[in-house]
Amino acid sequence: MNRKLLAVYADILYLRFTDTFASLPANALNSISPNNFWKRLLRVVLWLGRLLLNLFLPRKHQENISGKIWLYVVSKNNYESLAFLKDAMPQTVFVAGQNKQIGIYNAKVNRLSTRYKIKYLYKFPGLLWGLYKLKGRRALRFFDLIFAAAGYYELSLGYLKKHQPQAIIFANDHNTDSRALLLAAKELHIPTVYIQHASVSTSFPPLAFALNLLEGQDALDKYRQCGPISGEVKLIGMPKADQFIRNKNTRTVIQHIGVCVNIIDDLGAVRELLLLLTEQEPTFHISVRPHPSDKRDYGFISNLNPKIELSNSKTEPAFDFLKKQDAIIAADSSIHLEAVMLNILSIYYRFNAGNFVYDYYGYAQHHLVQVADTPEQLISLLNRYKNNRPPVYQKANYYNAVMGTENEGNSHSLAVGYIQEFLKLKQNTNN
Repeated sequence: MNRKLLAVYADILYLRFTDTFASLPANALNSISPNNFWKRLLRVVLWLGRLLLNLFLPRKHQENISGKIWLYVVSKNNYESLAFLKDAMPQTVFVAGQNKQIGIYNAKVNRLSTRYKIKYLYKFPGLLWGLYKLKGRRALRFFDLIFAAAGYYELSLGYLKKHQPQAIIFANDHNTDSRALLLAAKELHIPTVYIQHASVSTSFPPLAFALNLLEGQDALDKYRQCGPISGEVKLIGMPKADQFIRNKNTRTVIQHIGVCVNIIDDLGAVRELLLLLTEQEPTFHISVRPHPSDKRDYGFISNLNPKIELSNSKTEPAFDFLKKQDAIIAADSSIHLEAVMLNILSIYYRFNAGNFVYDYYGYAQHHLVQVADTPEQLISLLNRYKNNRPPVYQKANYYNAVMGTENEGNSHSLAVGYIQEFLKLKQNTNN
């Protein structure tokens, strides 16, 4: 495999070769790439079978996406982060990979078929060998993820040449298909825009979009640690929060507590915490919200206590859940920031004792959240604040550039303005 293409795929798979990815809790890592070699091999065989089947399945009807501005999404959260652009810019269309799960919005996105991806799989052996020499044994450990990535770049080049979008707006900068499409767009000189959809980490790839719309100084500081930033950067706050931060929680007592669970959290530890809360704080109304991508069985909750509510995160947006809470408990999740912006007390509490990075997003370091390292500390915090809940929203200033300014609640307008100005400039330059 030539060096240029090998460098492209090393970039596409950037996150998969980080120490952070390797340190994911075993159950979370196993769900992405099985620990067992034979299970990984079986996944490869099943993926190959699905690609073969795609050759014979009829194409689904979709919008004309040629010459439009693509809103490229990989999840329900991505969709909700870019939905405001669909209303403000009629020339936009939602686009996603063929098998991406966009939740309740599945039917609203146009799909890039992977039916011809099979043509490029002959490159997989050379790609695996090249990445092994470049990255070491991790390439062998994650050979299934390398197989899944093979062909995405070439496929992206083909679709972009065919449809010639005016520009592509991303809400994700590190997923395999997103990076493949980004790098293909850069190769073909198609304008790219990135709108941050959640808190970021120093483990992310360096920013490589022509226009980068970040939420605040925290994101910019972290991306500077990731590597050189290419393109223009603007700090706009969080567009998806605009309609909610105008109605912050002003209650001074804690009655409703949300327990937010990420896919890396241990369900046994979640169960223990829920038992403790219901035993020691029976007056609290408790709701549990799994991450939208969490496919584990939460049936145990109704057996613990019928009063505990389970939020369906696949249908209930995060902010709709949050506006009903007075405090939330979560580990490494960007929902902490969303809660604090709504003036909700947020407590950082880890549901596992694994090797995953402590304070992954830096919320504790920058005092956005209260920290409880033990169940006893958590109960103590809740008792301290349950009748005297302090205002907290101003702590979000470092993360959201418009909090407390005249632009608070107008992030969507800032984003639309910057994008339109950027595209107009690009058009004038090309003419």
